Amino acid sequence: MGVGNGNGVNGAGSAVARHVVRALPGALIALGLVFDVLTPPSFTGSPFFSAAPLIAAPLFTLRATAATGALASLAVILLHIYNGTSWKVEALTELATVLTVSGLALLINRVVRRSGRQLASARGIAEAAQRAVLPTPAERIGGLHVAARYEAAQADAFIGGDLYAVQETPYGVRLAVGDVRGKGLGAVEAVAVVLGAFREAAETEPTLEALAQRLERALAREGTRRDSLDVVEGFTTCVLGEIPPGAGALRLLNRGHPEPLLLYADGAVTVLAPGEPALPLGLGELGGLPDRAEEWAFPAGTTLLLYTDGLTEARDRAGAFYDPADRLRGRVFPGPEALLGALSDDVRRHTGGAATDDMALLAVGRPGQGEPDRRRTVPVVRRDHDA
Repeated sequence: MGVGNGNGVNGAGSAVARHVVRALPGALIALGLVFDVLTPPSFTGSPFFSAAPLIAAPLFTLRATAATGALASLAVILLHIYNGTSWKVEALTELATVLTVSGLALLINRVVRRSGRQLASARGIAEAAQRAVLPTPAERIGGLHVAARYEAAQADAFIGGDLYAVQETPYGVRLAVGDVRGKGLGAVEAVAVVLGAFREAAETEPTLEALAQRLERALAREGTRRDSLDVVEGFTTCVLGEIPPGAGALRLLNRGHPEPLLLYADGAVTVLAPGEPALPLGLGELGGLPDRAEEWAFPAGTTLLLYTDGLTEARDRAGAFYDPADRLRGRVFPGPEALLGALSDDVRRHTGGAATDDMALLAVGRPGQGEPDRRRTVPVVRRDHDA
């Protein structure tokens, strides 16, 4: 199956479901009226009238909830007048029940609205934190097209242990994609440490090897200062990249991270596997070979894709892992943003929406020959032999 876009169907389905749910209170009142009229006097539609304001409480405003309760109570009164039973005790009991439930619905509405405001405030703080720690990069950096995306596995979560950064420096455009071991606040703190050290060192260190050592020292220093950064077991997998201006090449240094991909203008895909494996950042004291950056051709029209293991460890219902190289091979995209959008949609379909890990994506494209400076906005192109 090719990479495509399935948001339209899901969005339409969600909109229909919302309209159906919001129509329920009125439908229940109407159903109660029909039920009461068509059944013997010993049967009553009171349960339908009581349910209407309860369903309206979390969905509607306070005024709309009160109006629903008032309409349900009026329906009870009119039905008993119609049946000539308004003087019976049962009629008063039913009316008292609906009025009591309507009062409870107003209370529920207030609680839900207050909780909603608190949740909105928390989401606003989380969004601000994400923008501060992981700001969205510019679409154009150093003559390259850039797109980044962070998708949290948990609903309403905005940032975790995955990271990315792109920065124009005297040595060219430098970038980083990494994954901090662990979850929670400790992982976020480690992300802030790595990104802070990267942004400073990327401007001054002449080589990727020296840049990696700066990040190593930053993690060791902060691990000693703060218990939340585990000195013994903590580590960060990371790929550091450098794209010199006008050179048609890129350099990568991989510290235990999933291999990046090169997507060519003809649909070919190359996996940029390091020649020698290296330990993640934070494990330098265990020894291993010295850091060594490797150089790859990066011709015009080519896109570099970096990602965290939330992509490659995404599984379908049968337990099969997602293979980005296989899924992307033979397909052409108009730019990095279109690539990431289609890739995210395809992963969501592969997992059935049941992601278990955060996913950070970074795509950097070198403009093709004659391509305008602005990013093109045309649909994803499917190769004929993949149709």
